[in-house]
Amino acid sequence: MQGLIGLEIHTYLVTKEKLFCRCSASRERGLEPNVNVCPTCTGQPGAKPFAPNSEAVKMAVKIGLMLGCKINNRMKWMRKHYSWPDLPKGYQTTMSGAHATPLGIDGAFENIRISSMHLEEDPASWEPQTGRVDYNRSGLPLVEIVTAPEFHFSEEVVEWLHKLVHALAYLKVADTNAGIKVDVNVNLISPKKTERVEIKNITSIEAIGKAITYELERQSQEGSVRETRRFDEAKSKTVSMRSKEKEDDYRFIAEPDLQDVVLDKNIVNELKENLPELPEVKLKKLITKHKIDKKNAEVLAKNIDIAEFFEKVVKDGGMKADFALHWITGELLRVLNWNKKMLHEVDIKAEHFIELLKMVEKRAITELQAKEILNKFVPKSFSPSNAKGKISDRKDLEIVVKKIIENNQKAAEAYRKGDEKILNYLMGEVMKATQRRADYKIARAMLEKMLKAR
Repeated sequence: MQGLIGLEIHTYLVTKEKLFCRCSASRERGLEPNVNVCPTCTGQPGAKPFAPNSEAVKMAVKIGLMLGCKINNRMKWMRKHYSWPDLPKGYQTTMSGAHATPLGIDGAFENIRISSMHLEEDPASWEPQTGRVDYNRSGLPLVEIVTAPEFHFSEEVVEWLHKLVHALAYLKVADTNAGIKVDVNVNLISPKKTERVEIKNITSIEAIGKAITYELERQSQEGSVRETRRFDEAKSKTVSMRSKEKEDDYRFIAEPDLQDVVLDKNIVNELKENLPELPEVKLKKLITKHKIDKKNAEVLAKNIDIAEFFEKVVKDGGMKADFALHWITGELLRVLNWNKKMLHEVDIKAEHFIELLKMVEKRAITELQAKEILNKFVPKSFSPSNAKGKISDRKDLEIVVKKIIENNQKAAEAYRKGDEKILNYLMGEVMKATQRRADYKIARAMLEKMLKAR
């Protein structure tokens, strides 16, 4: 079965304030309902919108540029009317609709045409089961990306969306933790043509794939009428909601309380010049310039902060790529994962990390010491220059090793009888006694020799 599939993708922008008021745009999980609200975002009679959040506008422009869109220089705000409990004003303020000029048009991403993209406000959050409405989300800035209907199978959509979300994360303007909301427009073209159906508000890429697969199968058996459906994840099926609205049903009119958004070409050009490399470009650069194998390059390129941190360590620190790679993809990611943090959520300075690696490289400290110091770099790094040096002196180590053997006679005897695994335990005791400062290679050889000599 082959379909014609188009997407309307909504992604939240990472701003401190909402789009038309100064309420916090916090998306903190578990936030108490209706704490970030005011008369504007709850649609109180007589409340007027503030001038649009300029940072949100710039962020939306960045997304349009990343998608290769032509950025228009003047946009009207429109009122999109519909009656729904999550819309306190009775209309949504948006750049879409009849007589509107989208922020960006005629783009392309990963060989799929982008028809348009624009900025708009999010409705509130409504629970149909309880009737409760939470206005914390009302007025959050959203970007809507509209693709041409150029997908044919669910697998194509899933792969493309993963790449889009990855690219948006590189821009650092979209709240990828909040996920995306996608409306899917789908109809069959083979083996028979059907009417286009819209599936509303799907919030995970996996669910989008399942919804498309189900809907194509359903239309092949039942046919279709022009309607809006929703995806029931529990039952993995789409369910009819209502007949599909036409553009006229929304009664679009120009927003009288807001001036047009006018973009200065110099600002747009500056934003374009400062766009980061996209994931595919960064991946290729890591492989070709730094001679990193594809698997490790993909680990670095997964997160732009990690990739840029690696490049800074190699460039500014003059570190060898393979040496830096081990400490970043192995040890730094270990520390971040243990603390359940992303790199941008902590203050680890590249110069401190470089200093630490150089101390390891010069054998001023042991690797175990370096790992201990790195563990303490969260939440804020520091110069490791005051760390006590590595113990390589054989006389000093001999004293420690003798003491460990004396204090662990049973373990020593077990080793002499053939239990070689005990050696790892005894070496652990040596490292513990020296606060991980013992030269591991020298200490291990000395331990083996002294155990066998008795």
